[in-house]
Amino acid sequence: MKLFQSIFGGRETIGRYPESLIEIAIERSVDGTDSRLRLVPGYRKRLRDPVIHALDHVVALVDGLPATVAARPEDYRNDPRLAAMFASADEMHQVFSRDRTLSDYLSRGEGLGAERVTALLMARRDEKNILGMDLVGDQVRRDVAQVTVSFSGHHLLEPQTVEAECRRFLKRRAFDHLLALALGRIVKARGERADLARQRDLLQRKLRTMQRASLSFDQPQRGALDAAALQIELDTVSRQLDVLGAETSVLKNHLEVVAKQLQDAEHQLWSEEINLRLGPMNIRRDPEDPTGRTIVLHELHNSRGAGVVVLPIAIEPRDLPRQEDLVTAAQRYL
Repeated sequence: MKLFQSIFGGRETIGRYPESLIEIAIERSVDGTDSRLRLVPGYRKRLRDPVIHALDHVVALVDGLPATVAARPEDYRNDPRLAAMFASADEMHQVFSRDRTLSDYLSRGEGLGAERVTALLMARRDEKNILGMDLVGDQVRRDVAQVTVSFSGHHLLEPQTVEAECRRFLKRRAFDHLLALALGRIVKARGERADLARQRDLLQRKLRTMQRASLSFDQPQRGALDAAALQIELDTVSRQLDVLGAETSVLKNHLEVVAKQLQDAEHQLWSEEINLRLGPMNIRRDPEDPTGRTIVLHELHNSRGAGVVVLPIAIEPRDLPRQEDLVTAAQRYL
């Protein structure tokens, strides 16, 4: 299984895919959920139309993301989205410099010496009701009910020196996220039968691995595995599942779950435009309030209730502060 190979070539348009890509996407759907689905007669035919529908959806979803915005210090001052998501240009660049995905990319291959890198910035949007000070008319009043907007869990996905390549890999991640959601439905169904505990546990392990490898709505944790290690883990779980053999009725049900989830892709993963009128300190303002500024954000949502703000950005690595090597720093005090 080569789940981490991209299924997109970069020139796909909705409804027009080479047969080879459709076949690869079908096999990817099996590998990403329950590899034993190949034991079900006609599985390719059953998955064909749902897979094409899902491909249409993720292509439109990623192509519909906002235009890439530069993330230089001067851009921070001029783009209200960056100003809302970060307290300052320095903080923005500190976040980027600490991002493991970006650091790994810049340390090898095409990222070495890159002058400009495009990536997808993701962050959670939170709103909180508070009592604060505000200017009402010409008087300052205390304990005024306000709503603050904050952003947390900033992280980057798919840094690439070519923007088209970044979006191509994002389409793969979006497709894999649909598979992870389908696998989650299968895991839930398996958990209802105690006699299939081992199969359920294996599927749960596979689900956790798929979630880490697909479109991540959460900030990566320290010690996260790289793509090669995730691939090895997926292969190991798939082999263990294969050893369990086939249960015809169970596998047919799994196939139906995958097919229906892909056919319902637009209700599993979607983008929503959010309009906010924000004043100083990211306090929400009325649409006509002259002290506020209007920002338009795009949020990705999935059927599990998760949501995250997304913004394609272009980073110039020379703008980023260098992160001190902690080992070297510690040695100075020894």
